[in-house]
Amino acid sequence: MADRCLLININNTNTTFALASRDRLLRIHRQPTATVCDVPFPRSAYRAIVLASVVPAVTRRLRRRLPVEPLMVDARCDLGIGIRYPRKRQIGADRLANAVAVTRLYRVPAIVVDFGTAVTFDIVDDRGQYIGGVIAPGLAAVTDYLYQRTALLPRITLAEPRSVIGKSTVGAMRVGAVIGYRGLVKEILAALQREPGLRRAVVVATGGYGELIARRVPAIRHVNPRLTLEGLRFIYGRQIR
Repeated sequence: MADRCLLININNTNTTFALASRDRLLRIHRQPTATVCDVPFPRSAYRAIVLASVVPAVTRRLRRRLPVEPLMVDARCDLGIGIRYPRKRQIGADRLANAVAVTRLYRVPAIVVDFGTAVTFDIVDDRGQYIGGVIAPGLAAVTDYLYQRTALLPRITLAEPRSVIGKSTVGAMRVGAVIGYRGLVKEILAALQREPGLRRAVVVATGGYGELIARRVPAIRHVNPRLTLEGLRFIYGRQIR
């Protein structure tokens, strides 16, 4: 138990809690961020906390319930990677964790595509430096917008369409969402890989819709749903060397 840590990743849609040792993730609990008010693991299960968040209000609420002061992930932390970015404090904590994880688990140069509430593309150059990225609307945000802004279009469950020609309203929406979204991802990746030094960059996907979208995007070589948590684990490991 001595080296166990609680990892917390607060995103706009979901929050993930994980118990981890220095060497591996142990237990994972995920819940809607709107419902977060306490830690789902007993205090005896960990000795330290690493917290990454992009939702300040939830962070403030949860920190009042934490038994120890967490390490808040930002660009000032000892991350083990360089940062070449004009305004470092603007980089989301989850994006930093992804950059750390891709550097440790794969190779550089690298591009991480994180399919969350927004889809983010984050780039680590061949010197192991975070250099920036791209932010676009998330897949769920696109489909929810159609549901919210039209009178007759339903809210849909995202899944692989059976045909490129929709035979129902839901089928047509899935084609537009899934196949259309792959087009967005492919085009952004193609543009990034035309940049100097990125032609051979390894591309790793993570996030809620990573597996769905990545399965037919040849440029994406790996899918790792736990990439952000692995990054937080590596950051924790640097604190107990």
